Amino acid sequence: MRVALLGAGAGGASAVAELTQAGHEVRWWARRDETLDPFRAMGGVRHEGLLGTGLAVPGLMTSDMAQAMRDADVAVVSLPTFSHGPIARAMAAAGWPVGMPIVLNPGHTGGALEFCHAWGPAGLPPVAELSTLTYVARKLAPGSVTISGHARTVRVAGLPGSGAAVSAAQALFPSASPVPDVIASGLSNVNLVLHPPGAIMAAAWVEGTGGDFTFYVQGMTPGVGRVLEALDVERLAVAAAFGHRLPNLLEEMRAIGTVEPETPSDTPFAQAIAAAEANRFIKAPGSFEHRYYREDFGHCVLAFTEIAAIAGVPVPVADSLFTIAEHLLGGDLRARGRTAEVMGIAGLTRDQLERKVRG
Repeated sequence: MRVALLGAGAGGASAVAELTQAGHEVRWWARRDETLDPFRAMGGVRHEGLLGTGLAVPGLMTSDMAQAMRDADVAVVSLPTFSHGPIARAMAAAGWPVGMPIVLNPGHTGGALEFCHAWGPAGLPPVAELSTLTYVARKLAPGSVTISGHARTVRVAGLPGSGAAVSAAQALFPSASPVPDVIASGLSNVNLVLHPPGAIMAAAWVEGTGGDFTFYVQGMTPGVGRVLEALDVERLAVAAAFGHRLPNLLEEMRAIGTVEPETPSDTPFAQAIAAAEANRFIKAPGSFEHRYYREDFGHCVLAFTEIAAIAGVPVPVADSLFTIAEHLLGGDLRARGRTAEVMGIAGLTRDQLERKVRG
């Protein structure tokens, strides 16, 4: 397929490697030429890790969105979740064809809802979201990406009428496993549970050391694990209110490949996460500007609490983490976050939201 790949962070660079290896023609877009220049100098994306070692060469590297989108069969948006609204408006303005599918890798929690609501009056194409990014990856050197994790299973769903996008997601990312609707895929987002407790409870350590510790080992203490477990109970309760019986966090991470496959589901969360090979060397955020803070609270935890409120399920742990994050980060996360209004679900009852996502 001819793929317009939007986003040149670690996820986008990893997708260049995977998609070109699979024989797809990739047109790679970034907002700024400065982001692409190290890869241009390298002649492509130098990659190492679970996708092998080599140089992945996209057919095009450009900061011109219209050029990247021209004659593409599908677009893959591999950008931070706070970019979903702006990128939807930009793609609509640039004339993305109504019939051509769009895949959000990742969509996280509420991604497809926000993206479709932001699209505007232009005809809406089919849109599918993946529950989490299909890679654990870091850009550790200019022009290169290190891929320490490659998801074995992630969840994929689309809003009604988006079957073509779900099919495209499965064709491009074989780990994508369909679930009934975007509530199920959004609540399968492991980052919703995995990052916020540790980010809050290790905040002083982040400030004091600049992130000089391993987030999933040194930072994954039994106390952090117990908060993870409590937050996960809330996530599963909200899913159940919409009729979904989702795996717990460890089962979902085991399916992805970020918890070892032999790990029993009743293992204490902290123990299982710290023992996983994919997590072992990942450093903590260097500051509060890191996505574990700026993305996961305003665009994951907030979206979750908004969906929970529609479901009528109390989520005191999630609410508390979000409130602390607002004070910690010194700003109004709600004002620029993924609210019910931003997702286009404000004022809906649970039954109305179910009809919106299921048709």
